[in-house]
Amino acid sequence: MRNLFLLLILFFRTTLLNAQSDPMSVEIIINKTQKTQLMLDEEGLEKIIINQKDWLQFENDGFIRYSDLGATGDGVTDDMIFIKATHAVANEYEFTVKADDGALYYISGKENSAVIHTDTDFGNATFLIDDVAVENINTPIFKVRSRMNPVTISGLNQLKKNQKITSQFLPEACIVATSDDKVKRYIRYGLNQNKGRSQTDIFLMDKNGKIDSLAPIIWDFDHISEITALPIDQKKLIINGGKFITISNQAPSKYTYYSRNIDIRRSNSVIQNLKHFIKGEGEHGAPYRGFISISDCSNVLVKDCVMTGHKTYRTIGAAGKPVFMGSYDLSVSRAINISFVNCRQTNDINDNSYWGLFASNYSKNISFDHCVFSRFDAHMGVYNATIRNSTLGYMGINAIGSGKFVVENSTIYGRSLVNLRQDYGSTWEGTFLIKNCVFVPSKRNSGSVSLFSGANSGMHDFGYTCHMPKNIIIEQLHIDDSNLEGGNNSISLFANFNPKMINENFKEDFPYIRTQKVTIKDLTISSNQKLKVSENQFMFKDLKITMD
Repeated sequence: MRNLFLLLILFFRTTLLNAQSDPMSVEIIINKTQKTQLMLDEEGLEKIIINQKDWLQFENDGFIRYSDLGATGDGVTDDMIFIKATHAVANEYEFTVKADDGALYYISGKENSAVIHTDTDFGNATFLIDDVAVENINTPIFKVRSRMNPVTISGLNQLKKNQKITSQFLPEACIVATSDDKVKRYIRYGLNQNKGRSQTDIFLMDKNGKIDSLAPIIWDFDHISEITALPIDQKKLIINGGKFITISNQAPSKYTYYSRNIDIRRSNSVIQNLKHFIKGEGEHGAPYRGFISISDCSNVLVKDCVMTGHKTYRTIGAAGKPVFMGSYDLSVSRAINISFVNCRQTNDINDNSYWGLFASNYSKNISFDHCVFSRFDAHMGVYNATIRNSTLGYMGINAIGSGKFVVENSTIYGRSLVNLRQDYGSTWEGTFLIKNCVFVPSKRNSGSVSLFSGANSGMHDFGYTCHMPKNIIIEQLHIDDSNLEGGNNSISLFANFNPKMINENFKEDFPYIRTQKVTIKDLTISSNQKLKVSENQFMFKDLKITMD
């Protein structure tokens, strides 16, 4: 009786999918006589017809497979339109989506995205993504989205750094993104120089207007150009399994980033047991933003996944000179509470022919646990980061930002233990804690090795006051310097951040606030040499070091 009632309703109605999540709405019709099929026009998917018996089976099982709507999984036929349609039906009727066992789904370069609102099990299926000829490089393969629409915030004209509460009342907890186009931050220096970006911040706010102290506001906003509140989903969405193979693009090596990926913009999501491989990289290619790309959301867990580093290419930077070009398999932007657990990459993490795997911007509370990656990188700032029980390869830790950065029970390779990115002022406003770690400096014949590297001339305006870490705490660090050859190496706590600052006569136009205190307990070096403070003794003359 219940099923008959449902069918009577479904037969007489057509359904439009949530236009907020997918601007290309698709009509779904339940029909007694017609077979399940897709109706296509010149622009792609027009409507989906589902036979009543098929719909009852989906409803009884609670899931729908790609083959149910026509996907062949033969590795030749372009299955993307059927994949998209399957998720459209699942989204409307709250079905789980399952890939077919052993299927090989070919996905061409046509402009098509599948929107994911429900749990999805890719299982042991393989997805072959052909990027040789792509219609729109900014179109993701999968869009993981919330069903909830953004919440309007009105009457909020100012925000202050570390503000605890606002007068706003929201229907539920939200991640709030705000910007001020009158203020420029992250005015990049060097070969990829630019004029900066509008001041941007994200934070968590509950329905009573209280701001989460673990993800605070980090700037003063005397003017707000734009503010958006995105509701945080309470129900967890799980995406499981799948082997994805990207046939790499053959485009010129320019900064035309490809986003043929799984684009996650839904809070409280889990991506697990996924594997991504790359083939077909040649002598040139355009970069990628990240096969798993996370933005505008919070509380996302990526676990038990295998990723692949992209080949390193060269291009011409903004200063008109050759630069190495970044391409990523994992990226995080404007996101909070993002965790990577038990993940690794397929390439050798110390092979510098492959670019660093991970990059982030404008994010807070990023953590690695039991991960093996070629690097951690925070470009335009991270607030709080944690690396535990992990191994980082030749590109090591590259970061700017604020808050507390914890590195614990980990092995770090690279030219330095921590590189504070000089293109953004080598700034970290907060504390570094290094505990029970091993640092393995890159192989070299001569020169100084530093635990903390970076550079700041004091003559460039980055759009903010630049800081070295206020406090550095090192507990149980072993430096394995066996790679260093020639006997002309020295190991310093700090690099020479400003070679021109050798006496009181040097005046900075934009003062660089230096570290106040370093605490070192149980530091050992394989060669038994002594740890120096820095080649630039004047710059660090007021530094207080406590050693045990």
